[in-house]
Amino acid sequence: MARIKGHFARFTATAVAGALALTLAACAGGGGSTTTSADIPAGGTDDGSTLTLWTRAPLEKQAKLLVEAYNASHENQVDLTVVPNDDYVAKVGAAAGAGGLPDLFAADIVYAPNWASQGLFQDITAQIDGLDYKDTLNAGHLAAGTVDGKEHVLPFVLDLSMLFWNKELFEEAGLDPEKAPANLQEFADAAKAIQALNKPDTYGTATGLNCGGCLVFTWFPSVWADGEEVLSEDGAESLLASDTAKEVYSTWKDLYDSGAVLPSSVDEAGPTWTAGFTEGKVGLQFYPATLLSSTPFEAGVSGIPGPEGGQSTFVGGDGIGISKDSEKSAQAWNFLEWLTSEDAQVEVLAKNGDAVSRSDLASNEYSDADPRLVTINEVAAEGKTPLALNFQQAFNAPSSPWLTLVRDAVLNDGAKIDADNDEITSVLSQ
Repeated sequence: MARIKGHFARFTATAVAGALALTLAACAGGGGSTTTSADIPAGGTDDGSTLTLWTRAPLEKQAKLLVEAYNASHENQVDLTVVPNDDYVAKVGAAAGAGGLPDLFAADIVYAPNWASQGLFQDITAQIDGLDYKDTLNAGHLAAGTVDGKEHVLPFVLDLSMLFWNKELFEEAGLDPEKAPANLQEFADAAKAIQALNKPDTYGTATGLNCGGCLVFTWFPSVWADGEEVLSEDGAESLLASDTAKEVYSTWKDLYDSGAVLPSSVDEAGPTWTAGFTEGKVGLQFYPATLLSSTPFEAGVSGIPGPEGGQSTFVGGDGIGISKDSEKSAQAWNFLEWLTSEDAQVEVLAKNGDAVSRSDLASNEYSDADPRLVTINEVAAEGKTPLALNFQQAFNAPSSPWLTLVRDAVLNDGAKIDADNDEITSVLSQ
């Protein structure tokens, strides 16, 4: 049985500043990944060993289900520790410096490039390349854990940003409950139509205007949907002052100025940014796909639209790898290989209403029973994961220049967007 520590929290930005970077640099010397895995037999080793695994609280439900299923079907046993989200990065950094990482640990996928480059994960290139379904694994997660051509991370749990809408509120507002907004303007029009119902404590839409992580998760896809990028290929330059990006900001400013945005969104820093929709008080919202199974009413689901149409998603969630400190690489790989198997992907994740990380399993007996899951899985294959070594400081930190840009654009007059974007680039290129 898994041992669970910590508490469940909704998706929230991790708030740790430069101290972690100093900790990791001190422990790893900053020279890139040099740790390699032991000579692991095909399939790894299942000999009754106890493995330790850390994950962060937002993925507790999925992690617990996976660990319990593995423990019930294997001699090896995984001892799971769930860490509060805001404490996770600091805990990993301290353990890395002290040589005390668990056998396996998950990483918010936007941090995987930094942690892999610092040598916190073992090189499992040979093992990943040996999977006959490697080409079906989510490419964004694999790329995030790849350093100098060496692979360190597999997908653990995918968390996708999707457009959800409350079908009952759509009907009340005279909108087609079976039809997704085709572009960002239609999204805004639907939010205003629901606001016009003047229902007590009910709003058109909501977001987290004081949560950098929430905003990258839900606003970047609107730029991607129009075929634009948010970062340069090397992750060192911000492209968030483009005409497309400015159109995204102006749409949200108009929504805010019109009163169609849940008022608490202004100060929302992450912990409750999805609560209004879950409670049936918000008409439509860009929302985590992992919450589909816990949404207590009939909701429509589609990809996030751009100003000109199209759709995309932020392929978030966590990757997972074998830590540099583990002496049980073969046993840890046994868990990782099982994690990507049909048994885990379909009979655990898909059964729970979660996205699978293999495109060849996107259509399965559980998704076929709920077309929304097929939609989520299909959009996942087309989504993106932005890669940058300094992602935390540029976007997720409480004082990040990205958060400054959004608040300038939506809550003020937007005159500083170009300067704010330059500041993001300055942080990314450090």
